[in-house]
Amino acid sequence: MIYQNEDQLKRGCESILTCQEGDVRVLNEPSFREKLIDDLIYTAVFSPDPAIQEAAAYLIRRGAASMGILPASIQSLYEAMGRKEVRGFTVPAINIRGITYHVAQAVFRASMKGNVGPVIFEIARSEIGYTKQRPREYTCNVLAAAIKSGWRGPVFLQGDHFQINAKKFAADGEKETQSVKDLIREAIQAGFYNIDIDTSTLVDLSKATIKDQQRLNYTLAAELTALIRDLEPEGITVSVGGEIGEVGGKNSTVEELQTFMDGYLEELKKRGPALKGISKISVQTGTTHGGVPLADGTVAKVKIDFEVLEKLSETARAEYGLSGAVQHGASTLPDEAFDRFPATGTAEIHLATGFQNIIYDSRSFPGQLRSKIYDHLRGELKGEWKEKDTEEQFIYKTRKKGFGPFKPELWQLPTDVRDEICAELEGKFAFLFDKLMVMGTRPVLDQFIKPADVPLEMPKMLKG
Repeated sequence: MIYQNEDQLKRGCESILTCQEGDVRVLNEPSFREKLIDDLIYTAVFSPDPAIQEAAAYLIRRGAASMGILPASIQSLYEAMGRKEVRGFTVPAINIRGITYHVAQAVFRASMKGNVGPVIFEIARSEIGYTKQRPREYTCNVLAAAIKSGWRGPVFLQGDHFQINAKKFAADGEKETQSVKDLIREAIQAGFYNIDIDTSTLVDLSKATIKDQQRLNYTLAAELTALIRDLEPEGITVSVGGEIGEVGGKNSTVEELQTFMDGYLEELKKRGPALKGISKISVQTGTTHGGVPLADGTVAKVKIDFEVLEKLSETARAEYGLSGAVQHGASTLPDEAFDRFPATGTAEIHLATGFQNIIYDSRSFPGQLRSKIYDHLRGELKGEWKEKDTEEQFIYKTRKKGFGPFKPELWQLPTDVRDEICAELEGKFAFLFDKLMVMGTRPVLDQFIKPADVPLEMPKMLKG
């Protein structure tokens, strides 16, 4: 149900949730989980009334908080990894592009079955656009899924690739930087207490020295870090990530890592002698986002340079106290590759396109809807169809952009169809959690992460 007005919303919450003393209290947890949370999240996502959306979002976020489900920073765990007090696993960071509420439930189910601790839910700047999920909506989807699934404890929400667009920066650097600053502000207000800054697009390999190549990257990364430190709520240190090599470009080197970090720390100190820096560093080791589609639409096998990844992770920990290196573009790798990430000390791994592929390629996915989405791509995105690409390659590269325009149809899939797709995803999540060695790590999470409860302003509709 999508609540159409204030009276409907309040009647729906009656005897289940109450707003007292400026906050939300859950009166009937089973009813909240079994029915009301579904209605609230559909209202928060699909109501045409911004005031109703805001009220539903507030009830989700504060209802979750009252149950001990809180957005959190992974900073203290990553600091322990940097001190080598914690090791042996790689934290999965999962981008969810479509039917987010339902897919996130599959993540939580797999996590609870495996007693998994750290798992990050993230969305990139580009994905926010083409999936039509602003940070507040993404937060509500994940927290609502936690409520529905029975999860308790911290939830890590991350801004992935909060990236400076190189072409836009060249045209108007101040305007493009401000766009990223505005997104950072919006994300922190939404409960994103983990943010990956990506200014690696500004690395200029034509310059003579590595320091000159990285200068704009580390300078702007320090500027954005200082902004984050100014915006972070009391009691929270946002976990910030930096990036030294653009994914899909040339492989990163230890010297590049050292040059970036030395320059970054120097620049950060200028902005405040006590400002805390990044907790991890993203590198390039041979992957591309989404994989490389072949002429028949299948994905080419990619060889990761694990030796480089291991050296970069170790250097990041030993010399700078970081948790280690971050691997992007990994979800389309062959299954046998994943257990090598914990073995090489990789701190975090980003996973996206593989889950999208499971959704679209599932035998349960309605063929008629798939054809409708692909027809839309052929018509609306034909300008992105490169002359050398086959139709299969074009579809593979662009179908991620079907999630936004077809969000209502995807959320309205028959329950049995949606459940079958999510069961496939849950199996994949469980497989990856096992390979990445995060099974059984819940005690580690509870030891190092103590989430702070950040108050929210109650919407006018709910006051009184």
